[in-house]
Amino acid sequence: MMLLGGLGVDPWDVFHQGLSRRLGLGVGTWALIVSAAVLLLWIPLRQRPGLGTISNALIVGLAIDAILALVPAPHALAWRWGLLLGGVLLNGIATGAYIGAGLGPGPRDGLMMGWAARGHPIRVVRTCIEIIVFGIGWALGGNVGAGTVIYALAIGPLAHVFVPRFAISAPPADPVALEGH
Repeated sequence: MMLLGGLGVDPWDVFHQGLSRRLGLGVGTWALIVSAAVLLLWIPLRQRPGLGTISNALIVGLAIDAILALVPAPHALAWRWGLLLGGVLLNGIATGAYIGAGLGPGPRDGLMMGWAARGHPIRVVRTCIEIIVFGIGWALGGNVGAGTVIYALAIGPLAHVFVPRFAISAPPADPVALEGH
């Protein structure tokens, strides 16, 4: 939704766009490749993939390429802002829903959860990850706009709210990390 809105994309897509511009291949293809690379970062965090992890790693990249090929971007500014804000909110809700369902986090969310499980608040961890990825993506030439800033500042707090809200299993080993104390 954010890519179609054209008002700035989330930091990971800034990174994917930068890689696409520098090295070729589509944004969705880079999302797949980066997912695999991020899964390697799980090893020292002792994160274990689940069905949600593998599904996220495969489906997100394929969906990006398919939607960008099939759905025309709107021209009206109101529709573009609607796509942007809806994309940010839905990403926060989706993050909470699939992590809370116990299906395993996506590669990027597993990185967040692995760090958060070590006593750091989700909102801080997620925001830090987004800022780092944004910086690298921007240096590579990815698109940056108002949506990038909104997403980077909002996704951590949204994940902080929705992950515990949708949890259907036992609480995490360190509830302090989820409470932000």
